Amino acid sequence: MRIIRDYQFIEPQDRGATVAIGNFDGVHIGHQSVIDLARAANPDAPLGVMTFEPHPRAYFAPEAPHFRLMSREARSSRLEKLGVDRLYELNFNTAMASLTPREFAQSVIADGLGLAHVVVGADFCFGKDRAGTTHDLVAFGKEMGFGVTIAPLLAANTDTVSSTAIRKALADGHPEIAAEMLGHWHRIEGPVIGGEQRGRELGYPTANMSVDGLHLPALGVYAVIFDVLDGPHAGTYHGAASLGVRPMFGENKPNIETFVFDFSGDLYDAQASVALVAYLRGEENFDSLETLITQMDADCAQAREILGAL
Repeated sequence: MRIIRDYQFIEPQDRGATVAIGNFDGVHIGHQSVIDLARAANPDAPLGVMTFEPHPRAYFAPEAPHFRLMSREARSSRLEKLGVDRLYELNFNTAMASLTPREFAQSVIADGLGLAHVVVGADFCFGKDRAGTTHDLVAFGKEMGFGVTIAPLLAANTDTVSSTAIRKALADGHPEIAAEMLGHWHRIEGPVIGGEQRGRELGYPTANMSVDGLHLPALGVYAVIFDVLDGPHAGTYHGAASLGVRPMFGENKPNIETFVFDFSGDLYDAQASVALVAYLRGEENFDSLETLITQMDADCAQAREILGAL
């Protein structure tokens, strides 16, 4: 998959694509349906996705709480797995934010990227102040020479599928509901980093990963599927993970620590992906290390039972 970040400097082979447009945070089943419609609209054209970095919401409210479901790297990986040929990951800056709907259609879609066809969701808005609607986009397409398909919104269990709904499900401790809307388990991806090695001292060595910049699911303990993406231990494992701030040890910066079942080896610096399968319990502050270890034994037994039934 080729990644293009500047719509004003485009190689000839990157023009003429059929492109799904949106933020694609989570790459949920609604996003996937838009990509499928783009693929079907012109099977012979390169299949593309246009998105923005930073996310416009973060650009306009940089001090707001973290809301992203996945990093840009995880999003790129997921889109590539879906068969996307071109990722137009455009820089969202003052110049981009100031484009009127007409200017966006002309300068970015028609002249800049030279797109043949675009597909957007029914709630798509674009241009300065989000003033452009899907009706505007269809009219601009007829005028400027690109096709437009409007994808209907999808629903799961009668609720509209959206990144907002997925965030709520995760914050409420329901990763299984989030997974129904995502079409896959919600995952936290990144390198395994060094920790305080307290887990090792307790008999539960963990692979630690940062959650900086991401929307936090409910803090607590999860049954997880742990994928090592590179290195000598690459593969899929089961485990139990603690997502939180470790109150018993006076920590205040959240991370995720995974005890990987039946594993022995060094995972430092390996790229990993943790899938949240089931929420076992909330984060607790225990009276003693013995009580903590007893609870960890119970957590791991419960996680093994849940994961063994998949």
